[in-house]
Amino acid sequence: MNFAIIGCGNIGYKRAKSLQADDKLIFCVDTDIRKARKLANQYNAGGASNYKYIFTPEIDAVIVSTNNKNLFPIAMCAIENKKHVIIEKPAGMNSDEILKLISASIHNNVIVSVGFNHRVHPAIWQAKNNVMDGAIGDLMFIRGRYGHGGRLGMENEWRANPLLSGGGEGKDQATHLVDLSRWFFAMKNDETFTNIYGEINTYFWNMPVEDNIFLTLRTVDNKTAFLHASCTEWRNLFSLEIYGKKGKLHIEGLGGSYGVEKLTYYKMLPSMGKPEVQSWEYLEDDISWVNELKNFKIRIKNNVLSSPNLFDAYHAMNVIEKVYKIDKIRRKNEGISI
Repeated sequence: MNFAIIGCGNIGYKRAKSLQADDKLIFCVDTDIRKARKLANQYNAGGASNYKYIFTPEIDAVIVSTNNKNLFPIAMCAIENKKHVIIEKPAGMNSDEILKLISASIHNNVIVSVGFNHRVHPAIWQAKNNVMDGAIGDLMFIRGRYGHGGRLGMENEWRANPLLSGGGEGKDQATHLVDLSRWFFAMKNDETFTNIYGEINTYFWNMPVEDNIFLTLRTVDNKTAFLHASCTEWRNLFSLEIYGKKGKLHIEGLGGSYGVEKLTYYKMLPSMGKPEVQSWEYLEDDISWVNELKNFKIRIKNNVLSSPNLFDAYHAMNVIEKVYKIDKIRRKNEGISI
């Protein structure tokens, strides 16, 4: 397939690296033409600073890896030009934008995949298969924590600017946790959490978006997700625990600075007490980006709805927006300035 990448930052480089032997990168686009050309030169592609002129007939699919503000207009332009799209999470600034992308993708009969690449991390993928096989029985609840320690000057980056990000940790790492919870709970495209509660706060960073978000989400059949996303973790952390009536699965790390990716299975015995424990470690480089692209291409070939898709992004965004609204009311009632 022939691709264009729009947004040539860190994620754009990861996306380019995930392309396979039968793929070709045709255009690299960034408002900073130097970034576009730097990436383009590595793949013998063209560099450009304006995305509106690159939707040529030879382009099959577009990868949109910009800041949150630009995700919607670029993806919409690509869809209207009948290009398949990989759009980074959270897929827009708000749920209204995502609904418009859903409508446009259906009207133009294109496949749109959302960059919830955590689903295809090896440990998470194996855990999902274990759940589907009944290894831990009926699910009860999920506990997820995801955080990083920040970096000097982070308060000046685009993610700290609500005009470019739309929010803080809620629209960053928390969307992964919400998506994974919906995925493990096997929620359908038209299903959402029936009870949503949460709080946001900015404890440390001098910025107008939250550096921590706490979520409690409950499904119609009373399964619950307890989630916390933070950029005051100080040491990068990923932890996802899935609890069933017959055992538990614990995913730790994502590789790199998040530590070795590991899955631990705790099998409850009939006698209760100490469970049987089995662990797997995944020491290879992060292959989630490659796995995600392969899945995207299969979906295009078979003309079936991508997974994860814009419906998944909409439900994740809807959760975050409701928590923002809840927290705004809380602050008003407590007399805290917003």
